[in-house]
Amino acid sequence: MAIWKLHGNGTIQPGAVVAPDERLGWGKMYGLGAQHVVAMFGATFLVPLITGFPVATTLFFSGVGTILFLLITANRLPSYLGSSFAFISPVLASTSGGDFSRALFGIMLTGMLLAIVGAVVHLAGAAWIDALMPPVMTGTIVMLIGFNLAGAAWGTTETSGFRSAPVTGWITILAIVLITVLFKGLIGRLSILLGVLVGYLAAFAQGEVKFDAVNSAPWIGLPAFQLPNPDFNVAALFLPVVLVLIAENVGHVKSVALMTGKNYDKSMGRALLADGVATTLAGFGGGSGTTTYAENIGVMAATKVYSTALYWIAGGFAIILSFIPKFGAAIFTIPTGVIGAAGTVLYGMIGLLGARIWIENRVAFTNPINLFPAAIGLIMGIANFTFTLGDMTFGGVTVGTVTALVLYHLMRAIGKARGTDLEGQAIVSDFDPAQPGADKLS
Repeated sequence: MAIWKLHGNGTIQPGAVVAPDERLGWGKMYGLGAQHVVAMFGATFLVPLITGFPVATTLFFSGVGTILFLLITANRLPSYLGSSFAFISPVLASTSGGDFSRALFGIMLTGMLLAIVGAVVHLAGAAWIDALMPPVMTGTIVMLIGFNLAGAAWGTTETSGFRSAPVTGWITILAIVLITVLFKGLIGRLSILLGVLVGYLAAFAQGEVKFDAVNSAPWIGLPAFQLPNPDFNVAALFLPVVLVLIAENVGHVKSVALMTGKNYDKSMGRALLADGVATTLAGFGGGSGTTTYAENIGVMAATKVYSTALYWIAGGFAIILSFIPKFGAAIFTIPTGVIGAAGTVLYGMIGLLGARIWIENRVAFTNPINLFPAAIGLIMGIANFTFTLGDMTFGGVTVGTVTALVLYHLMRAIGKARGTDLEGQAIVSDFDPAQPGADKLS
């Protein structure tokens, strides 16, 4: 286990970097740790608000998962494990009448599979992941999961989502957008959380907020734990989420490596294993699945403080808050119109992260081997193609992901056998933005 040593004299100079195995004075560390709680707050709480999971339980397993992550990665890799948006679609599809037990089983199996993948990567290396999911497929999977949630943002009934309170919804979206462009630093990074606060105040002014549950909730109490109910039909909906969690974890580990100047390739398997263990534990006890959080990586990039001590502090804060039921009840007073508006922004951002993966890896869609699988998989995911095979029902995320992967590798294999697959074009584009006139349409 890495042990922190004091950085300088406990203070940080302008432009200085605090390494993962360093710390500042503990007073400063607690303040910076609380900032990480704020950074994860909006996204971590939005997942239970959308899915109906208990806020306190989700927060509890988020904090416990973060501490497990630090232990399994030997306290060397700074990262926070918050609620994963990749689970929203299968959870909504498998939840009925407030019964989350079947969804919990799917979350638990997803975590177990991710843990197995992490163990294999730790022993065999990560090259096989790149072969299974090249950038064109990673981007497609991330995109279809985000856009598959478009219907949930609008609302499945007249009393849910954006459509339940369009005025409040537009106020929320405009607040998020304006805060993003008007403010710099941490305030700008917290635009979604602050935008939700503005939308909440607007909803309160219109009489859309009810406080009955808050008044009746105690100040101190245990999170609402629940055991999973085995249902392999539902579990099939969750399997594609493993691919997203792999992509997120690998991307975040590489981002931390780039920022800190350290090589974390040997920690890749431990990171996947840790997230798998945390997700398994959450599914077994009643919480939402977890993933490493880009929001907290963004805070590290802004502060240049990469100490893992901050995440021990943030995880501890999260666990403490989970034992305050009145706090969780207050979160659930946020109206569905506000949630639908925030979801409109977040789901679109998740989808466009897929496009970002394509762009950064210069994926060439002039090659049909890239174009056809991605196009078909996306439409299946967005339109929520649903097929039943025996007793098992597969939704749009599962159908789109599996179809895209199978078609991609099938077309690659046939292309190589027939000599019609150009290896370079199948992976990267021949478009060079540095060439004169590259920014103009021809």
